[in-house]
This record gives sequence, structure tokens and C-alpha cells, in this order.
Amino acid sequence: MAVSTIAERFISGPLLASFMEAYPDLHLDITMTDAEFDIVEARFDAGVRLGEVLEQDMLAVPVSSAQRHCAVASPKYLATRAAPLHSQDLTGHVCIGWRPRPDAAPYRGEFTENGRDFDVAVDPALSTYDLGLMIRTACAGAGITFGMVETFQPYLTNGKLVPLLEDFCPPFDGFYLYYPKRHRQPLKLRVLIDHVRTHR
Repeated sequence: MAVSTIAERFISGPLLASFMEAYPDLHLDITMTDAEFDIVEARFDAGVRLGEVLEQDMLAVPVSSAQRHCAVASPKYLATRAAPLHSQDLTGHVCIGWRPRPDAAPYRGEFTENGRDFDVAVDPALSTYDLGLMIRTACAGAGITFGMVETFQPYLTNGKLVPLLEDFCPPFDGFYLYYPKRHRQPLKLRVLIDHVRTHR
């Protein structure tokens, strides 16, 4: 499977652990990637990706509830700077950005206001593909970073990070296990699909 690095509900452990326990004779081979490519051409059986970027000819089963993007910062950072009140205020803040690969531009923060979607280009002081590095740096007070609420949830719960600009971050379609239409699906894939449906 080709699985998005931010599919937290799928990769957090319990769903995969319960599948491995139920089907000890089946072996999982998971490639963590945020690249968008044809999984059939690349010889993957399935993938996990956000619903908004799935190809139309794929079948899909939800593996998460609706998701939300958010901006977050540590109390330490916010003790020295006023929290942004509007997404456009981010351009005046130190930001920690994510990029899917070295030759790609940093992710642009995605927001919604009065039903209109827009993004904000910031000039990150630090850009990385490593979500763990982003989170650790934000927790240390270096700046504001962006991502899925689900990814940041443990740090929001323990107070190491604080959500920002929540009024500009409505929910959207979540993650799906997706796979190509075939006359007969391989048995190993069918049992994974049934397991995901049972453990949503």
C-alpha cells in the first residue's frame, strides 16, 4: 500500500495491529508517501489518501472521519507575539512549513472565509518533509506551523500547542482506503477492506 504520511487514523497503530492479529498469514508492505501517482502503474494493491485527491476510477472506503487543517503554535511563541486574528496575518509571523519533496514549493496554508476557499503563501523560516521535526520545532516555540488537527491532537490535548485561526478552518472530506476497480479483487485486499469497514 501507498499511504499518506498524514493519515493518522490509519497509521496510528490500532487498526493495523488488529488486522495483523486477525490475519497473521498476511503480510503488509506499506510505503509512506505524499506523492500523487497511479498506484496501478506502480504495482500497489491499494493506497490511503485524502478523498479530495482520489482518481475518479478508484473505489474507496473511508478510514477516518472528516478532517480539518489548522495552524498551531506553542504558548511560548504566543507569549512573545500576538496570535494572528486572520489568516493574512500569518505573513507577519515566523512560520514552519511542510513540503512534499525537495523540489516542491512549501505547502500553502488553506483557509475558508464566507464560503470562499483561499490559500496564504508564507515564507517559512524552516521547511521540511518531516512532520515530527515540524511539531518538535513548533513545540519549542520557534513559530507557527500547519497541518491536520488529527496530527496535532496529542499536543493540543497536553497544551504544548494551541490552535489558531479555527474560524477559517472548516472540516473537509477525510482519508480513504482506495483501490482499482477489478472484476475480482484479490482475497488479501478484500479482507483488508472488510477489516477497515468494521474498525472505522
